[in-house]
Amino acid sequence: MTDACQRPGCTGTYAPDGYCDECGHKAPTATSPVSVGIAGPTGAGLGGTSTGTGTGTGTRSRTGGRGRLGANLVAVPPVPLRDPTTAVMADPQVPESQRFCGKCGRPVGRGRDGKPGRVEGFCPEDGAPFSFRPRLGLGDLVDDRYEILGALAHGGLGWIYLARDRNISDTGADRWVVLKGLINTGDPDAMASAMAERRFLVEVDHPNIVKIHDFAQHPDPKTGEVVGYIVMEYVGGRSLKDLALSRTGPDGKRAPLPLAQVLAYGIEVLPALGYLHDRGFLFCDFKPDNVIHAEEQLKLIDLGAVRRMDDMVSALWGTPGYQAPELATRGASVASDLYTVGRALAVLSFDFAGFSTRYADRLPDPREVDLLAREESYHRFLLRATHPDPALRFGSAGEMQEQALGVLREVLSSADRRARSAPSNQFTPERRTFGTGGGETSGVLASAKDRLGLRSPGERLDGPTVAAALPLPLADPNDPAAGFLATIAGPDPAAVVALLRGAPVRTPEVALRLIRALLEAGDIAGATAELDALPLPPADWRRDWSAGLIALAAGQPDRARTAFDVVYGALPGEPAAQLGLAAACELAGDGVGASLRYLRVWRVDHTFVSAAFGMARMLLATGARGAAVDILDEVPDSSSQHIAAQIAAVRARLSGEPGTLAEADLVDASVRLERLRLDEQRRAGLAIEMFRGALAWLGVNAPAALPGAIPRQRTTSQMVTGKVLGQELREREVRFGLERAYRLLATLEPDPQARYALVDEANAVRPRTVV
Repeated sequence: MTDACQRPGCTGTYAPDGYCDECGHKAPTATSPVSVGIAGPTGAGLGGTSTGTGTGTGTRSRTGGRGRLGANLVAVPPVPLRDPTTAVMADPQVPESQRFCGKCGRPVGRGRDGKPGRVEGFCPEDGAPFSFRPRLGLGDLVDDRYEILGALAHGGLGWIYLARDRNISDTGADRWVVLKGLINTGDPDAMASAMAERRFLVEVDHPNIVKIHDFAQHPDPKTGEVVGYIVMEYVGGRSLKDLALSRTGPDGKRAPLPLAQVLAYGIEVLPALGYLHDRGFLFCDFKPDNVIHAEEQLKLIDLGAVRRMDDMVSALWGTPGYQAPELATRGASVASDLYTVGRALAVLSFDFAGFSTRYADRLPDPREVDLLAREESYHRFLLRATHPDPALRFGSAGEMQEQALGVLREVLSSADRRARSAPSNQFTPERRTFGTGGGETSGVLASAKDRLGLRSPGERLDGPTVAAALPLPLADPNDPAAGFLATIAGPDPAAVVALLRGAPVRTPEVALRLIRALLEAGDIAGATAELDALPLPPADWRRDWSAGLIALAAGQPDRARTAFDVVYGALPGEPAAQLGLAAACELAGDGVGASLRYLRVWRVDHTFVSAAFGMARMLLATGARGAAVDILDEVPDSSSQHIAAQIAAVRARLSGEPGTLAEADLVDASVRLERLRLDEQRRAGLAIEMFRGALAWLGVNAPAALPGAIPRQRTTSQMVTGKVLGQELREREVRFGLERAYRLLATLEPDPQARYALVDEANAVRPRTVV
């Protein structure tokens, strides 16, 4: 099928699989073939096509035990196995759009003037022979053991056949296997690649990588030349490409896979790539076509492009739209492998029209893709995975998987408001909470404006305090000075600085610890000088984290915000990175930026209590008292800050101008205070705040009559029926309650001058009485 795509504005054409090679939308009259679960047709992923320099075929897969898709965080629907006998192609042939000369890469076997192209022949450019006809047919016996049932699929490096292992079947149980051979046995690059597979792929043994059983040989029925075949296990699932293309929305149009499911796929396959990398192999051609979802497991199925890291001779294989931009100039690397994973996840998660053309080397702007605008951490994850500079991508598959897992937790927690905290491999916990002044009870005679949280958000935090409270990067246990640093401790920062300056060896960990000690000692200039000399590569995020702490301590929140933003880009799955950025945004007066990050941190991890208080401050600044109280109520009772959060919730109910409060706010604050288990002094202090707030509210909403005047009559709708700490919401009753609170606090005050002041306050607020 080569008809032009009917989607408005699309310049693509419909590929043989029935989907547009540009936008990926299904042809109106075409039906999508069911994936055979062994290898999808070679192509540029969803709707794309490979060129002679960028092809790869899936080859195999096997079933195993129960999978762990989504790291037990998300339920991914299992894909049932398919009966292998229904997977054989009825008319096995290579589509003309995928026929290329194996030597020069030019198109061959193409039709002209309405006539179909030749399946076999010679390249008009270099005379190299080509053949796109399956070499094996029904009933052929390979190596006197494997009985061919037919062709399953085709790709850039070989035909894939379904066979029955007669050695096993003769015992009474069928054993289905897959044989992969060459499309063109005269192609030296393809032959070399197949031989490379034969040499080292037998070493590969990973539950998420298809297993090779055997190697077999069989003479070509046309030339008599002996052809090698790789014998692999069969798994009848579906490729990720097929799953993505077959998913439709209510309108019948193709809909991207759910983001949580896409991240679960990434988390599952990255360890398999890491396994290959640890053994000196590169996958090179990762894409949705080359991953099979079978029951509850994923399998990498196409090892045809796998090469050793030190192999500088073999032909490189990749797929446009997925392959890294430096593949043709610098060659393959771990970074280029991870790039392909990032591109594949992007293609699966949103409508990535033009991913192999217009956006072949970049991501769309978030303004063009709602998902990227909505899920900032996921967008940053993709940006790092596909960064144009390989040195700025993730350093390993394990690191990328760790960040993908963090992003998945955020996505799930944002959806259902259920925290999914997990220990970080990058940061310590919060050293202490910051911004919790709303839950403190010292200074109860401070001005009502300060105590009720009405100061602007930028005034409530102190940069040095935040810098001293934020988490710290975990020390590298492999650092040469790790043992020495383990002995460095003490409350005197100056003494610690002296010890670190005399360290037996100067390492990055020593320098980072010295910067922290200098900040604790108040020597910002010294910390800055150490940072400038820090022996870390520019891509190391720990440099920017230290820069952010220094900027906070120096009272430069804008600089801190810039530094923490870089850290967030490098570690999009780390709540600590967003916490630092949120605090810097708040100090810089960026309430919107602070709110976004505080909320995400709190939704994911309830151990970051500073984020809950921060989000409450942001909500109070906009007058959203109820939402602020809801956030503070989420601080678990197991937290050391639970009481402080409840006190802050009481004050949140009373915050704002008196005219904006409702009777229900006063009553709710009272109920909250009464059920708190506090000592008498703290309870009396908070009672004073409560009664003050009630008096201010009465002055606006239910004014009492002046002495000697006739009391104002209220309508039924204006009648006040609630109580505050047992006192009716009338001025006289509230004043009596306030007086008693002052006198109780006076009895508990050890300072005579303060005690006299409290008694004076009690006398001043006491209502006039007749003796």
